[in-house]
Amino acid sequence: MLPSLASAYEVLLVDDASPDDTWQAVEDLAHRYAWVRGIQLMRNYGQHNALLCGIRAAAYEIVVTMDDDLQHPPDQIHLLLDKLAEGYDVVYGAPEREQHGIWRDLASQITKIMLQSSMGVDNARHVSAFRAFRTKVRNAFVQYQNPYVSIDVLLTWGTTRFAAITVRHDTRQYGVSHYTVRKLIRHAINMITGFSTMPLRVASIVGFAMTLFGLLVLIYVVGRALFFGIVVPGFAFLASVIAIFAGAQLFALGVIGEYLARIYFRSMDRPAYTMRTTSDESNTDDTL
Repeated sequence: MLPSLASAYEVLLVDDASPDDTWQAVEDLAHRYAWVRGIQLMRNYGQHNALLCGIRAAAYEIVVTMDDDLQHPPDQIHLLLDKLAEGYDVVYGAPEREQHGIWRDLASQITKIMLQSSMGVDNARHVSAFRAFRTKVRNAFVQYQNPYVSIDVLLTWGTTRFAAITVRHDTRQYGVSHYTVRKLIRHAINMITGFSTMPLRVASIVGFAMTLFGLLVLIYVVGRALFFGIVVPGFAFLASVIAIFAGAQLFALGVIGEYLARIYFRSMDRPAYTMRTTSDESNTDDTL
């Protein structure tokens, strides 16, 4: 199939520290086929970190990313390439329908809403791990070293020419997905706090709204006292107002604390991934 798509090609298999014998299978494929290259990471860094590793290792003009469970059918790749040839830089293969449970689908939609806010492009709601893009787009994030990685957000650093088409997604035949509802929500929080200033803006708006509300209450109380001689009594009312202000302050401090934590992690210069070995090195060792 690959020879019908391009005159020169390669298949990069990134093993994100799988607990089984995946790396042995990758090495066997690399020995059998010259166009297969394998990369094994030191430990499990996560899907997007492993993708970033593979993207940086890609040698040709177009990169196609897909999961290894064959939910993304290889026979649909030509549809992505055809759409890419229309002048786009990134094309997503959106599924015809979601094939997960109701809670997983709901969490996935929440994640995509957060992603749309971070990406700022119309097609963000149709993102998929099945994507094709021009390799030169990676030049925009070649120096990126933050351990929090979102490939889709990073692609927006290099282009705004996105497109999405509907392609067939098959049912997973083996194993189960490790993307639980909890992990998807955590991923959404990482995206919105790691690649967007929207939480800071929300905190600022909430703080401003609470301050305005407090001023209006103060004007109301003072006005009634000056013009009508009516003093508003009640400890409960005063306590509730204080609670509102305290809540707004704590909310804003929580958001600021999240950003400070990310600054702390970034100051540690923690890498997004570390390669253990490659199939090229394995082949070299075998020939010595």
